[in-house]
Amino acid sequence: MWGTRYRWAAGALALGLGIVSLSACSINVKKQQDGQDKQVDINTPLGGIHVSKEVNPADVGIAIYPGARLKQKNVTGEDKSANVNITGFGYGLKVVALEYESDDSPAKVVDYYKDQLKKYGDVLVCHTNHLDVNPDVKELNKGSDQLTCQGGAGVNVELKVGTKENQHIVAVEPEGKGSSFSLVYVRTHGKDAEL
Repeated sequence: MWGTRYRWAAGALALGLGIVSLSACSINVKKQQDGQDKQVDINTPLGGIHVSKEVNPADVGIAIYPGARLKQKNVTGEDKSANVNITGFGYGLKVVALEYESDDSPAKVVDYYKDQLKKYGDVLVCHTNHLDVNPDVKELNKGSDQLTCQGGAGVNVELKVGTKENQHIVAVEPEGKGSSFSLVYVRTHGKDAEL
């Protein structure tokens, strides 16, 4: 019987906190001309989520390959760019991503980006079957923040530079006679840092 009361009290407390959080919550949605959401901002006393389809390429911090074209929505209507910021309880995650296509071969695109990424440090070259973003919130003296490759084979090339908390990634894959590539910036922080 005590267990039932305890679960009921815990549930009521959670519901009460949820109502308090929602009552202080603000949601702002900006629409595109076609009626689809282009930006969503949710703010609560506990944190916030900010998602935008409009991405400034400068926010990724990586040059755009000469002659590349920003990819349009895919057949399911998914956008090929996003700027996402999530914060709460002293932690945060920022992901900025853009997807492009080029008539040039994957090898040419990879060579270009190996040179471009050097300004951020040593470039790790991975061969994968899919994009592998492994962000991590830094905690003092808890494991390595060094980037690693996941898996060891695949036709796609992923270039990474930085740390798990602050990384730039270029993922290149063959597409028809050319290439498709993603430019990604990932930044996480713990209680003592800002995004």
